[in-house]
Amino acid sequence: MTARSSEGLSQDAFLGGRLRLWQPVSGYRAGVDPVLLAAAVPARTGEHVLDLGCGAGAAMLCLAARVPGLVLAGVERQAEYAALARRNAEDAGQQAEIDEACLTRLPPALTARSFDHVIANPPYFHAAAGAAAPDPGRAAARGEETPLAAWVEIAARRLRPRGYLHLIQRAERVPELLSVAGARLGSLELLPLAARDGRAPDLVILRARKGGKAPFRLHAPLILHEGAVHLRDGDSYRPWAQAVLRDAAPLPWPQVR
Repeated sequence: MTARSSEGLSQDAFLGGRLRLWQPVSGYRAGVDPVLLAAAVPARTGEHVLDLGCGAGAAMLCLAARVPGLVLAGVERQAEYAALARRNAEDAGQQAEIDEACLTRLPPALTARSFDHVIANPPYFHAAAGAAAPDPGRAAARGEETPLAAWVEIAARRLRPRGYLHLIQRAERVPELLSVAGARLGSLELLPLAARDGRAPDLVILRARKGGKAPFRLHAPLILHEGAVHLRDGDSYRPWAQAVLRDAAPLPWPQVR
């Protein structure tokens, strides 16, 4: 829900109101995708987390709301979103180092660091595929300019040995994602996310580990909504999804047996 607005911004509630984020009224606005991404990360207090392309900070701040005491860093190339991420972190009582930089030209202070977790919600679509969004911020968030391979390569460089990458992406880009991730990381797991029973997954979350040796795992899809179709007003999230989106619960990642 939107609590209040000012200067072309709205302050929106996430995690059942546990977190409130300033976002542009017109432009890229975080939805459930970064919340689901954050819920997939098995972070522990004291660990270091880097959010690549952090936008206004939704993913890393949702993660920090669930796991206290994380050391947060973010990279965002759009100045206005980097500023919002700093503001949102301060409002949430979180210390976070936000760098305004392109992924391919990270500041030296950041390239000198390594992280237990890297998270990323890269643009879903190739910039040349279809018409660009009229708002520059939304266009940059949705249309890929830095190749997906570069996102994975940069994440791998910043991970500590045995560190985890979690990345959310469109299902149709799975072949590309597995190819680039498999070249740099190991222990790949792919968790599809489908809106309803009987529908093909729209999104996937990739989990990969630096130096991991486990075989590839393709998990059964998680279904977000009850029923095969939407029948009434209001949301119809399944209990696990309600717990993640409203109560800051961890995503029920399937256990490897």
